[in-house]
Amino acid sequence: MSEKKLYAVKNDEGKYWDFEDRDDFWELNSASCPTTDNEKDAKEVIHDYGGHIVTFIEEPKKVVVSPEEAKNIDALINAKSYQQVIAFATFIFNHKNSKFVKRILKAITNGYTITLPAVDTKYLVYENVGGNTHGKFVLQARWDHPNHVFWNVSSQLLNGEEYRFTQEEIKRLKLKKYETKAVTDDEQ
Repeated sequence: MSEKKLYAVKNDEGKYWDFEDRDDFWELNSASCPTTDNEKDAKEVIHDYGGHIVTFIEEPKKVVVSPEEAKNIDALINAKSYQQVIAFATFIFNHKNSKFVKRILKAITNGYTITLPAVDTKYLVYENVGGNTHGKFVLQARWDHPNHVFWNVSSQLLNGEEYRFTQEEIKRLKLKKYETKAVTDDEQ
């Protein structure tokens, strides 16, 4: 981001100099051009007519942080003791990556937004097993209870919660050799 600035000159009455007409201070809603990008012009107005410079700087882009990082940043900002500051320093220096440290310090300076943890995609696990002339059948995995899979035969894929598996579950239950189809909640 560039450090482009805009300047306005405001007098003690709360009125702004009009850089287009260059003749007087006006209410903000009446000034044709209350700002300039030339600091020298603003200083000349102050020298000749009084007032003070109001500087406008583009708001920096916020840094994306995890919920844990946000918690640590807030703890530092609201720290009321040396121990709380030391806890933040420990958090920072446990990450030996200088890019991480720079990103966290930038988040403190510029502000931050929190990323929500990614929702683990769920999959339907099945195998097309053929069938008669009226349609094909699908052998589909479903949960029997937390660590057991039951196989269901159907003419179509069923999409209830009991038919959904995460990648981790597919790996743990050794279902990798079967076909999978990613599903979302709006597909019900």
